[in-house]
Amino acid sequence: MIAKKMVKFVEGSSVTRAMFEEGKKMAAEVGAENVYDFSLGNPSVEPPKQVKEAIIRTLEEDAPNFVHGYMNNSGYEEVRERIAQSLNSRFDTHFSQKNIVMTVGAAGGLNVALKSLLDPGDEVIAFAPYFGEYNNYVANFDGVMVVVPADVPSFQLDLDSFAAKITPKTKAVIVNNPNNPTGVVYSEETIKKLAAVLEEKQKEFGTAIYLIADEPYRELAYDGVSVPYLPKYYANTIVGYSYSKSLSLPGERIGYLVIPDEVDDFENVICAANVANRILGFVNAPSLLQLAVSKCLDATTDVAAYDANRRLLYDALTGYGFECAKPEGAFYLWVKAKEDDAAFVAKAKEFHILMVPGSAFMCPGYVRIAYCVDHEMIKRSLPAFEKLAKCYE
Repeated sequence: MIAKKMVKFVEGSSVTRAMFEEGKKMAAEVGAENVYDFSLGNPSVEPPKQVKEAIIRTLEEDAPNFVHGYMNNSGYEEVRERIAQSLNSRFDTHFSQKNIVMTVGAAGGLNVALKSLLDPGDEVIAFAPYFGEYNNYVANFDGVMVVVPADVPSFQLDLDSFAAKITPKTKAVIVNNPNNPTGVVYSEETIKKLAAVLEEKQKEFGTAIYLIADEPYRELAYDGVSVPYLPKYYANTIVGYSYSKSLSLPGERIGYLVIPDEVDDFENVICAANVANRILGFVNAPSLLQLAVSKCLDATTDVAAYDANRRLLYDALTGYGFECAKPEGAFYLWVKAKEDDAAFVAKAKEFHILMVPGSAFMCPGYVRIAYCVDHEMIKRSLPAFEKLAKCYE
């Protein structure tokens, strides 16, 4: 019999993943070209050519026992130093290799951070709508998830509600910017206000409240929108980053944590993160990918391709009468359901459209459409969306 704790996880298995699997079954029945799968944030844009070249160069030029061997649990020193200096040049920070922990993607990084910080019963706050796996990450370490309701229709941060949710048990706050699932970017003004609330609450309760910035979509921003770098606004910030989206490498599971010197109890936190990396079973981030990404830190995926998808889908769906939050970043379109979100998703399936209900993101009444798909598929899907809209006229 499986562990009692796992029963809950199994029952609440990812709706997004389930939809993705359903899409594969549907494609086998009606043909892949007739299925419009917008369920999973799986990048369709190829990695930059520099990435492939870096992998080949690493394999050809470096000694095999170095490329494929163990290293410090934080990762290769030279890789961490290159990343630190890249961040310093971009954000005017002062990191060094000691501030970087290479992780198995952003998900691995968030689990390392939470493992390092949480005692049973500690509270973690997140702003709805948010990536539903946060609930599981917090539950992994017997933390308590506290949800700030969505600020509809802006989907910015409701800071009044947030302040009221903070208690002496609050240990961490997770902010995902640009946001999955809405595509909203939290502005510098918003982040400054968020930081002010946290500073005030730390003083009020005499506790350390860690801000965990989940940033896999940082490079995917449109129309000249700037994404604030949170450590510049709040000293007690830990950043989780992934190359899954910026370099189109979701399956390679490579990312890092930034733990600045200014973080409360820095020496113990960085040591704990190193140990957590090991005892969670990762041991270290994939060695080949560490070395490869460090050789192409200035490379980015084709953001223009996602922008073209964004414009096509947003313009078409709003034209059909759907109410959508216009995304400023990431590659998701957040759409108001025409009825209960589960029923709306079921109706969409009748037209072979697959999307994820907002309830999976703690925000019922909406659906998420991942537009990181082939541009031609979006074009093919538009008549189906139009038929779906007409069902509600």
